[in-house]
Amino acid sequence: MAGGDTEVAVQTIVAARDLRRRFGEGEAAVDALVGVTVDFPQGRFAAIMGPSGSGKSTLMHLLAGLDRPTSGSVRIADVELSTLNDTQLTQLRRDRIGFVFQTFNLLPVLDAEENILLPLSIAGREVDRAWFDKLIDTVGMRDRLHHRPAELSGGQQQRVAVARALVSRPDVVFADEPSGNLDSHASGDVLNLLRGAVDEFGQTVVMVTHDAFAASHADRLLILDDGRIVHDGGAVTTDEALDLMKSVG
Repeated sequence: MAGGDTEVAVQTIVAARDLRRRFGEGEAAVDALVGVTVDFPQGRFAAIMGPSGSGKSTLMHLLAGLDRPTSGSVRIADVELSTLNDTQLTQLRRDRIGFVFQTFNLLPVLDAEENILLPLSIAGREVDRAWFDKLIDTVGMRDRLHHRPAELSGGQQQRVAVARALVSRPDVVFADEPSGNLDSHASGDVLNLLRGAVDEFGQTVVMVTHDAFAASHADRLLILDDGRIVHDGGAVTTDEALDLMKSVG
């Protein structure tokens, strides 16, 4: 650093280099990602948008270690994913990554508290009760902890899913259309929870969405088209996100 420069370096949590993903072979091959290079720093909220088929879900799956690239590299907290076998990759996802899905993915036979604590149960880790209590109060589910998913509204189920994603204090939370199955009020609540996780807990969130309103909650907006990043900029309003998407489409 130059003398007198007091800027604090922000740690990169997720880094992708020249990421390519091809599905199929020969004339039937489809290139879902074509040379994507991108970093996601700690304590920030990034939204990824793009037309259908643009590669945004493929990118998330590769970043989260749910799929392997055809070529290129992904690092999470300085761990190169390509060096890990399936068992090690599963352990890394369990220990360092939180997931929030559009379909909630809660186990119907478990109540809300058991669903939230599931990642810790699987990992054989002790529950930090102070952190658990803080999460429960943040997501506003204290009076519903002993209700099963079928007894909860969609918004309540997604609140449980957000708490589950945060309970292990992961390096990064990947959110795949987290508000896609919710009404506008519940959607706003869940997006505010993710925003609060970044602002209050220093969490890193990477969200794939088709919703401009959802994207407006992020610090940064990336837009993919034909497997390439065509926009990478700061926070936007809902209208600005819509305009950017129109310019791509």
